[in-house]
Amino acid sequence: MKKDLGVVTAIYPMPVLMVAAYDENGKVNVMNAAWGQICDMDKIILFIGEGKKTRLNIETSKAFTVALADEAHMDAADFFGIASGNKINDKFERTGYHALKSDKVNAPVIEEFPVAMECELLDFLKTEYVHGIVGKIVNVKADEAVLSENGKIDPAKLHALTFDTFQSGYYATGEKVGKAWNAGAKLMKG
Repeated sequence: MKKDLGVVTAIYPMPVLMVAAYDENGKVNVMNAAWGQICDMDKIILFIGEGKKTRLNIETSKAFTVALADEAHMDAADFFGIASGNKINDKFERTGYHALKSDKVNAPVIEEFPVAMECELLDFLKTEYVHGIVGKIVNVKADEAVLSENGKIDPAKLHALTFDTFQSGYYATGEKVGKAWNAGAKLMKG
């Protein structure tokens, strides 16, 4: 029997995305954003509230990167979520992490995170209910250590973090339990 829980963010898993952008002076800021999703083959949407430092930086720079946080860098990923760039001027520097300027867009690529999407700002969506940032993915960079023999990102090597809104936890991905577009194929045979 199911029990009523009221209104909760009942989507699991949620991604742990590291969104990075430069401010008007070229200073790096990174935030942890769980509310983001691929919305087309070459587009991503992030739901970041107005007034957030990274959102303001994206408005200025017209570009950003989105990295996938991994288990090995969980502490810094969490810090990027609990520390505000509007209140802590040396937020990025405190981690000791390193950023390189993307050669594709005007945004920093954080070296420590193994996968990064380089994005151009396409649009800000603002309605009564939603504030979204839409970006065009112009390139994806990945550390060779997380690639499979076929040159694609291997989730078993990546150990990407997911966010659990129910218990406020982080979990690492990696175990493959089935093959997409195949696991349900037997049900296609009426």
